[in-house]
Amino acid sequence: MNKKMPKSPDQDLSRRERQIMNILYRRERASVADIAAELPNAPSDTAIRTHMRILEDKGQVKRQRDGRKHVYRPTTSRKRAARAALTGVLSTFFDGSLGDAVATHLADPRSGVDEEELERLRALIRDARTSSK
Repeated sequence: MNKKMPKSPDQDLSRRERQIMNILYRRERASVADIAAELPNAPSDTAIRTHMRILEDKGQVKRQRDGRKHVYRPTTSRKRAARAALTGVLSTFFDGSLGDAVATHLADPRSGVDEEELERLRALIRDARTSSK
């Protein structure tokens, strides 16, 4: 299955930019001070502002004024970004095969997949079968 996959929106993000985006997805909107409060080993506010400007240039965030400060929001939903990131992982590591990715995860003893999660996966597979008919 060697089809061309679309590029994931976070493929061009640095580790710190991904950390910032995770904060924004969780909070939905945040100021530089909000981000600094949640970032591990947070850099200076000036450095965070620089990251925000870069993320804005990359089209990842929108900025708006809220009184005297700027508030940032992701330009795409967390769900859409997750889908794109998963597509990128599948393309990069599993030749586009979801089955191979799931098999790899289930074969890992550290995956911690319990019976409840396996039943949920069975139900999703059943639903996918009936909706594809």
